[in-house]
Amino acid sequence: MASQRSAAVRDAEARGLKFEVLADQLRRGILAGTWTAGQKLPTEQELSKETGLSLTTVRRAFDELVAERIVVRRQGAGSFVAHDRPREERARRRIGVLLPDTQLYYPRVLQGIDESLSAAGASLQLATYRYQPEREDEAIASLLDAGVDGLLLAPTLTGVADPTARVQQLMALPVPVVLVERSLHGTGPADVTEHVCSDHAGGAYDAVAHLARLGHRRIALLTRSRTVTEYGVVHGYQQAVADLGLPDDLRFSQAKSEWEADSAESAYRRLRDFQATAALVFGDREAAMLEGAARRNGVRVPDDIALVSYDDEFADLAEVPLTAVAPPKYRIGRMAADVMLRRLIEGDECPLHQIRLRPRIVVRRSCGATAFEPA
Repeated sequence: MASQRSAAVRDAEARGLKFEVLADQLRRGILAGTWTAGQKLPTEQELSKETGLSLTTVRRAFDELVAERIVVRRQGAGSFVAHDRPREERARRRIGVLLPDTQLYYPRVLQGIDESLSAAGASLQLATYRYQPEREDEAIASLLDAGVDGLLLAPTLTGVADPTARVQQLMALPVPVVLVERSLHGTGPADVTEHVCSDHAGGAYDAVAHLARLGHRRIALLTRSRTVTEYGVVHGYQQAVADLGLPDDLRFSQAKSEWEADSAESAYRRLRDFQATAALVFGDREAAMLEGAARRNGVRVPDDIALVSYDDEFADLAEVPLTAVAPPKYRIGRMAADVMLRRLIEGDECPLHQIRLRPRIVVRRSCGATAFEPA
């Protein structure tokens, strides 16, 4: 138990001040039943030794729980789980989750949400709209009718006439809302949504920089159009080629149906016309089809063309395993649920969370790197 708690604290330190992180871990343990009402908690000295945190940090964590009336101090005896915790802490919270679907990208997000809520003694109510925007409001209404205390939403914002108005409508719902893998583009500090997202621009930037370090100067971007992720990927690519002094006109985009119609032959021809030696391809399916088109035309991956795909859903299963940008899907889910729980506990005293997590690059054979991580 001690080692698990210490590892959790170390893993989460980047999320906030150390005392807040420790307080959150203790709070979760109490809500999950690790320590029951009236049970004595570890001493400040014990926690300091187990976690490696200073006594001052541990004491501040206890102070926070005492202020929330979750913990009581008894002079000369120690700290104990309160018998009469606040009403909102005693209730089993139910969090509504709205996702486009539960395929490919979202199972890991959902797993993160579920594990975070379960650890806090909360439950999950799921609804999907199958990428049909007209079904979103009905799905949200069903979640509200089920009595959820908060909503984690991944709504349609791409292709909507007025995304800002849509977001304002969602923020006006009668329970707290945290957007998951969604945010408004280009609004800067005017954006007052609470959200947890992958930094897709950062992921694309890192992919271009990786290919440039391998010696490539003509790096193309091939994308599937009209998707949530495309905006960030394009933005990151543009910033990277500008910063690195690379050609900025090697971009190609088409709809998913068009990629599939000719098995990426048109994308391959554009890549050839670009005289590119490397490409970032969004997403995995398109990159795998591009590998096939290259092979049919006598072009070898990575010898003649280096590829990096975006998403890392099944990039390792491609004919030539694909180096891929991997958004932190599981952590997005966990952190979104954490933000919601903190919002419900602290209310308006909780600062607004606008979190972006940068994807990592999983290096495989398709980029031609001399050393690569296993999938």
